[in-house]
Parts: sequence; structure tokens; C-alpha cells
Amino acid sequence: MLQQILHDMYIDPELLAELSDVQKHILFYKMREEQLRRWREHEAWEALAEAEGLRPPKVKRASDKHIQWLLGADGEVWVWIMGEGPGDKPYEEISEELIAERARLQAQREAAELWRQKEAEITKKFRDALANEKARILAEKWKVEMEDRKAAKILEERIHEEFKRKEEEERKRGEEQIRLQEEQRAKELYWTLKQAQLQSAACEKEEREWEEQLRRSKVADEERSRRAQRARDEYRRHSLRAIQKGTVAGLSSMFRELGQSHEQEARLYHPLPSPGPPPPLAVPVRTWARPLRPVSREVIVRWFKEEQLPRRAGFERNTRSIAPWFHGIISRENAEDLLENMTEGAFLVRVSEKIWGYTLSYRLQKGFKHFLVDASADFYSFLGVDPNRHATLTDLIDFHKEEIITVSGGELLQEPCGQRDSPPDYHLLFE
Repeated sequence: MLQQILHDMYIDPELLAELSDVQKHILFYKMREEQLRRWREHEAWEALAEAEGLRPPKVKRASDKHIQWLLGADGEVWVWIMGEGPGDKPYEEISEELIAERARLQAQREAAELWRQKEAEITKKFRDALANEKARILAEKWKVEMEDRKAAKILEERIHEEFKRKEEEERKRGEEQIRLQEEQRAKELYWTLKQAQLQSAACEKEEREWEEQLRRSKVADEERSRRAQRARDEYRRHSLRAIQKGTVAGLSSMFRELGQSHEQEARLYHPLPSPGPPPPLAVPVRTWARPLRPVSREVIVRWFKEEQLPRRAGFERNTRSIAPWFHGIISRENAEDLLENMTEGAFLVRVSEKIWGYTLSYRLQKGFKHFLVDASADFYSFLGVDPNRHATLTDLIDFHKEEIITVSGGELLQEPCGQRDSPPDYHLLFE
């Protein structure tokens, strides 16, 4: 399954939702590795084509740009996810700072424009006033009438100083007025942006509530379908018990009416052999075209009976007993409900509806983890987590009772989670 994803460079959104955060990071890293490998192959092919003269060599220009990946301490490509690195601020705090910064910068730009207009008004006002005063002095011929030209010069300088003082006072009043307008405008812009953010968050909340209602409706439909199936199975089992209590003649006529084979009649007449190690079973040749992924519960049941039963999937080692950790086609919610009251390390294995394989559901101290087990080939392995391949499903479970699944999580399989209802949830798989 992992090879198919890397080949297509695409993963189904429903399958992606089944992966944990660690599995998603590993899958992203694998897909990035595959992209780099393809790019290197393309570059090598281009160089070989140029060397053999199949295409003219590229002319490198001084403006050509190059990319060099930053490597971490382990030698791998360094990846940083905003908000998850050491020392990173939470997203809410970063968002709050960005909104405040945007409001402040816009208010500064508006204040600068207002100040340019105000400064032009002040300059024009005092330039015109000074020109008018000079004209008045010249008109009245003060300098001609005054005997002391020095006194006239002092008077002129005093008038200049007075106008300059008034101009400075006007400038300060204008700057204070612009500063107050800037602060007020920054507050207005901040609350406008904040309200827009709150409206966006409310829309996202409504969408999540709608998706949750849709999911609950789907779960309720699946539960009603399972109850109806269990009722049909219970009716069929009571019918078979009634047949077994009848006479031999009655059984024969019933099997003839139903078109059953003589081998099925013999299994009813003769008791099963005593428990013991089962004889080795030959894996049958697959006679049906398996879809790329499961499309219905009926197809999954057929796949399990034709491909997994011959490989003793779900059985304890060398016995005819079904393993206590094995479960049928149950949902993630049902698995978590079964593990809810158990301690950390409890686990179960359920048949997956997303891939040809299984899902191992694991109980954490607070919460749960779900690991996909790929069984589409002739081995069993975790999808995107553990590269080890195991011949049987039991081998995989026994291996991780002593070896952790992931280094970051340290998961060890300890206590199996058994059945809670009767009949067990896997009865359709073994009919």
C-alpha cells in the first residue's frame, strides 16, 4: 500500500484521516524523499543525454538560482513546522500580534499622509503671514522713518522670532492632533480585523458542527445495519440448531432443498475431531479480481475468507482458537469504546474498511492510537511506521509484545481486548 501511494504520489483523504500524527509525518517524509529521488534521476538522465549528444548542453547563466536544503544534526533534511518547534509561540498569539502589527502599520501610513497635509497648511499659512507683514512694513516705510536702522533690524528679527515661535507651537499642536488620530485609527482597525477573524472562526465552528452531525448520522446508520445483520444471523443460527435436532431423513431432505453438498451433510452427521494443532493448509490460488481498495463489507468478508483464512489470520499460533485480540469489521469509535475502561497497553486488531488489511487500536494513558497493518501482499507490516515484515498476523503481534512499535511513542502490546457482545463481532468472517 505504501509503494502504491509513493508511485501515485497521492493518498485518499479518508485513508489519511486514519493515520496518526507520527504516521502522517513519516508519510510526508517518504513522499518528499520520493520527489527528490525522481528529481535526481531526471537530472542524471539529462546529464547522460548531454554527454551522449542527444541534446545540446545547457548554458548556465549568472542569474540561475539554486536550491540547497538545510540539513539537521542527523544529516537529514531539516523541516520546521510553525507552532511546533521549541520556543515557537502559539498560533493564537502569533495571529494576535499580526493583527495588531497590521493595524499599527496602516495607522502609521494614514498618519504620515495627514501630517504631510497639515505641514503644507502650516507652512503656507505662516509664509503668507510673513509676506503680508513685510508688505505692511514696506508700505508704512518704517525703515525710512526710523533714525536708527539697527533698531529696525532688531525689530525685524524680533518679529521673525515671534513668528517662528508661533509656527513651532502650531507644529506641536498639529503633531499631537495627528498622533491622537493615529492611535484612534489603530484601535478602529484592530477591532475591525478582530471582528472579521471572529466571524471566520464562527463559520469554521458551524462547518465542524455540521460535519459532526453528518458523522453521527453515518454511525447511526451503520449501527442499524449491524443490528439487522445480527438479527438475521441469530435467526439463521436458531434455524440450524432446529435442523440438527431433527431426524436424519429430515436433514437429508432439507439439504436437498437448499442444494447443499454431501460434504456439508457429513460435517453435521460426524463430530469435529478433538482440538489440537491444525494441519497445514495450502494457500489457494486467488480466483477473483480484487479491487484497489475495499468497496463494501461483502467484498471485505469475501477477501478475508478466500485470502486470510488459509493464512490462519486471527487464530492463535498452532491452535484452532481465535485469538482474544481479534475483532471483525468494527469502526474506530467501537474500538475506542471497547478500550475505554482498560489500562495503557491494551490493544485489539480489527479488520479495516479502508485498506486490504487490519487496524491495530492501542490504549494510551490518555487517548488512543490506531496503526494500519498492510496485508495486501504475502506478508504483514505496519503502514508507514515499522519496516519489518512478518509471515503471519500472529507473528506481528507477538513481535511487538517485546519490541516497541514507534520510538517516539514506545508502544508495547500488553493486554488483549476481547469480545463484549454475543455473538462476537467477527462471526460473519468465520461462517
